[in-house]
Amino acid sequence: MVINTNVSSSQGARLLSESSAMLSKSLARLSSGSKIVSPEDDAAGLAVSMRLDAQINRTSAAKNNVTNAISLSQTQDGFMQKVSKALDRMSELSILAQDVTKSDADRTLYNAEFSTLGAYVDNVSTKDFNGVSLFNGATLNVSIDGEGATFAMSGVDLTTATYTNATASTVSTTTAAATALSNVKAAITQLASDRANVGASVSRLSFTGEQLGVLRDNLSAATSRIKDVDVAEESTQYARYNILVQSGTAMLAQANTLPQSVLRLIS
Repeated sequence: MVINTNVSSSQGARLLSESSAMLSKSLARLSSGSKIVSPEDDAAGLAVSMRLDAQINRTSAAKNNVTNAISLSQTQDGFMQKVSKALDRMSELSILAQDVTKSDADRTLYNAEFSTLGAYVDNVSTKDFNGVSLFNGATLNVSIDGEGATFAMSGVDLTTATYTNATASTVSTTTAAATALSNVKAAITQLASDRANVGASVSRLSFTGEQLGVLRDNLSAATSRIKDVDVAEESTQYARYNILVQSGTAMLAQANTLPQSVLRLIS
């Protein structure tokens, strides 16, 4: 029996230290909700989860861009619906102005409305969305994923000759009205084509937005499986380590009292 080296106490202290460290780590996992509280817990898993988190954030940003592009296109179409009604009325006025029972004075009245509607169409061509022109005809490259891929969204140009010829026409005479009718019909045909293109872009972007949402959900599930703690399992481990710490503390106290038995031999 020795008193200088208490082997039982040393072993007990070491085991208690290990149990305390595991208890602290288990507590950190439960409080943070993550089973990777430090890189040494799962170095490869940490690296993968970091890349996945970055991809999730990029995917969310791309989805926001797609949503904003859809809003821009819907705003475009809202204006174009009103332009369509204006052109329809202008074509109607072109026919009314060709009525042989009407005088030039009557046609002047028709022309006043015709010109006002033409000015409205010209005004719409200057509208913008958050500082981005809606009708200058520029193609907009919309980012559609987290890797920077883009979709070329065709622009609409209300300043082309097809539209300006119609808005600059008059119906003050029967001859002018016939020409105006031809120009307005061409503008209506062009507008129908432009609206179809806008609708196609919205459809394409809507599918892309839905796909990005599904991708984000799947990526979130993947990173969750890597780094999120299983609370039920970790709670069991926490209870185990807690009992080990308590029992280790008690046993260390007992080990520290063993050398006192030497006093019996001395006495």
